[in-house]
Amino acid sequence: MNSKKTKIIACATVIEEARPFLPPSVEYYSIDAVFHNQSKKLHDKLQELINTSGEGIETIIIGYGLCSKAVIGLKSSNCTLVVPRVDDCIGLFLGSQKLYRELLKKNIGTYYLSPGWIRAGATLIEELKRVEDQYGKKNAEFVKHEMIKNYTRLAYINMGSKTEHFTQDSCREFARNAAKQLNLNYEEITGTTHLIIRMINGPWDDRFVVAPPGQEITYGDFECEEKD
Repeated sequence: MNSKKTKIIACATVIEEARPFLPPSVEYYSIDAVFHNQSKKLHDKLQELINTSGEGIETIIIGYGLCSKAVIGLKSSNCTLVVPRVDDCIGLFLGSQKLYRELLKKNIGTYYLSPGWIRAGATLIEELKRVEDQYGKKNAEFVKHEMIKNYTRLAYINMGSKTEHFTQDSCREFARNAAKQLNLNYEEITGTTHLIIRMINGPWDDRFVVAPPGQEITYGDFECEEKD
């Protein structure tokens, strides 16, 4: 990969996990995690950033995955777009879309947390705190009930990462406390950075959607079965 001509656009949680592996010369743009719940706005924001990426950029890596179909319809007139062929960033953190879907079948009511979410302050805990500050504790309790009513467990994805202010132990403690606060069963699962590193450096195999200049990303691009 020619790092001087590559840009990465991703949510803050993915950027947090990818940051240790980014060459200094690679441009990146972090999108606020609030866009996760607003597919149309996320799509429009991504297209805007693609259109304004500037001269000299040959490849734009979209670190999202399908993400509620927000990437469908994206295209660039002069850049190649690369997107991990996963449903969302959880598959990216687990290193396998196939594994992610297997875990969903076993326990669909799972709220996932990774160190990146915690470092970015993009968890239900922060969201509930904002609701309580703005609307009061009673309303926050109602919102909490609505947010977690379909969840039975919290799964912390151990990515093995740490920073100056966030160690693995501190992230794990946050996740355990979050599970208690949300009345969810706690479980820790092992994540991996190998798909993130491949996303950054290539080569981009069947685990990635690669759209040359002028080619629009379609839903069919994500229907390819992942090889073992």
